[in-house]
Amino acid sequence: MNVAAFAINGRYLTQDMTGVQRYATNVVAAIDRLLIAKSSVLFAPARAADARLSQLRVEKSGRLTSHLWEQIELPYLSRDHRLLNLCNTAPAAKSDQIVCIHDANVFAAPQSYNRSFRLLYQHLQPALVRRSTRITTVSHAAARQLARHLPVALHDIAVLPNGHEHALQWDPSQATIAPILSAPGGRRRPYVLALGSRAIHKNLSLLIDIAPHLDEAGLDLVIAGGGDSIFTSYGLLDRPNVRMAGRISDDDLAYLLDHALCLAFPSLTEGFGLPIVEAMARKCPVVASNCASMPEVCGKAALLASPFEPKEWVDLICGLKGSQQLRQDLIGQGLEQVRQFSWEQTAARYLELLVDPKADVPSHRAAGVGRPRIAVVFATRGRPQIVAASVRHFLATQTLRPDSLIVSCVDIADAGDLVDHPDVTVITGPAGLAAQRNTALGHVAAGTEIVAFFDDDFVADSQWLASALQIFRDESQVVGFTGRVLADGIKGPGIAFADAVRVVESGRPQQVWAEPFSPYGCNMAFRFAAIGDTRFDERLVLYGWLEDRDFAAALAKRGGRLVKSAMAYGVHMGVKTGRVSGRRLGYSQVINPLYMMGKGTMSLPKVVDHIFRNTASNFGRAAWPEPFIDRMGRAKGNLLAIADALRGRLEPERAAAIAPQRIADKTTNAREPA
Repeated sequence: MNVAAFAINGRYLTQDMTGVQRYATNVVAAIDRLLIAKSSVLFAPARAADARLSQLRVEKSGRLTSHLWEQIELPYLSRDHRLLNLCNTAPAAKSDQIVCIHDANVFAAPQSYNRSFRLLYQHLQPALVRRSTRITTVSHAAARQLARHLPVALHDIAVLPNGHEHALQWDPSQATIAPILSAPGGRRRPYVLALGSRAIHKNLSLLIDIAPHLDEAGLDLVIAGGGDSIFTSYGLLDRPNVRMAGRISDDDLAYLLDHALCLAFPSLTEGFGLPIVEAMARKCPVVASNCASMPEVCGKAALLASPFEPKEWVDLICGLKGSQQLRQDLIGQGLEQVRQFSWEQTAARYLELLVDPKADVPSHRAAGVGRPRIAVVFATRGRPQIVAASVRHFLATQTLRPDSLIVSCVDIADAGDLVDHPDVTVITGPAGLAAQRNTALGHVAAGTEIVAFFDDDFVADSQWLASALQIFRDESQVVGFTGRVLADGIKGPGIAFADAVRVVESGRPQQVWAEPFSPYGCNMAFRFAAIGDTRFDERLVLYGWLEDRDFAAALAKRGGRLVKSAMAYGVHMGVKTGRVSGRRLGYSQVINPLYMMGKGTMSLPKVVDHIFRNTASNFGRAAWPEPFIDRMGRAKGNLLAIADALRGRLEPERAAAIAPQRIADKTTNAREPA
């Protein structure tokens, strides 16, 4: 292929071989094979390893190394060339360049990296995205992740995946790893192979945890790479069927793949997941996580399980051990699947971009996310017509239908004619939004992936569930999600149902991402596996005042992420019937934040901000209140709460005992902001 002269960033030749460097090595080698003229150049630091290229001219120069060479000397060396960078970073001073960013894990899984690495990448990558001619990545899932965390539109990212051919060049006859597979006494059993890494998002602790169950099934677990320092010595001592192979050669890896029952790949997030295609290329079945890039890389050629459900992994691995037919089916499907991933195809696309960076280059097929199990909950009380309209519209319009839709009531009459709807489960229980949602959680089936909560007066866009599912699958460490509210009737007299539907139909998804963000209770979803035995705090008794934030914060304290995405949206009608009195709400505006601070689910700055904004609004507008807000009642409730707080009485449930003030047309919604 004859293309105009260009340059390649060869800094990867000075780095250890990981997935990113393997990508660069194989893409550059394939580019070298495709070129017919020696007009392009690879620039590398003076101490770089031999690149072994025939058409690309290699120039090793400079006095600096590492990032300093890349940021200071490489821009000067490549001043007359368009520059191709394949390993996540590039010179920030250069604009005429193409940069491959393999993932956004420094944003999505920052705990996996040390502080200096994290700070460098979190500042450098946004700058590169803004200045570079084109951004590429290795999977459609990675592209969506980049678009969420970096200033680049999804349609501007070219997806150019890893290839598989290199794995066919490995020679297992040269391996020296065989002795590690035998237990004391020479006993040798079938084994599951995993590739080790210190990165938390690799999630290898899941496999260590299920090792006793694998032992019972007559299986060993072999972990190659990384070393046993990944795990506590206590955990390893209890698992005699675990073999730590340490760092191994490619030939050793070929041997392990060729003889393994399967490759287990439980990662929480991956830009691509190169070991998956390496295993498939060498006829090794794969059991992988059902999130991030893994479903699209695996297609239908692997068994997928939740990285949060150890039992699923045990069941799939044991099922594979017991079925030779299943194993042969996966091997055949794997060989077909990896044909989509070729170094030469990827190299050819890069050459197209080097000629025209704006070119629309094709990529592999993006597989679907698979059939999820989703539960949807609408809590309601005393508004049967409203909840019936919202639920019927939801079921009629969602492109991704939930497995179950639960309407949680206090009295069966609260559900109106939904009682007879074949797709609705109506349940009853104690009053109060927190209590009603807890009752619903008790009816969510085991194995559910996502549970979504909506107010009974929320009208959701048809893609709400599909958008939420995509984010939970792409971003496996997200535990709480909320969408964008296009219009909120709480801030005014309310929005009629027909008007809400029209606003939603005219809305458009936006690639706007906010993190961290406390979910807004009128439309929010949670990863069901992350909830466990956590429940909404029923001491927060009023109908929707900070119970959503308290619940989400309890999940986030365990390390989960809370996000808001404008890809999912809807309208909150803010219906004013069945609402909380001004005095009760005013009391909760002060007591609830103080109570949550004591629990550790609300920080002091946020508590001060909430109390100040609400009390200032109530007292400032008490003389000239909005016609739909009882400002005087709220102000009186604020004063009562302040008096109780000064006495050390932080009892949020006391709000329910405060006598409501009977003022016509002044009922209010407890979700209403100041």
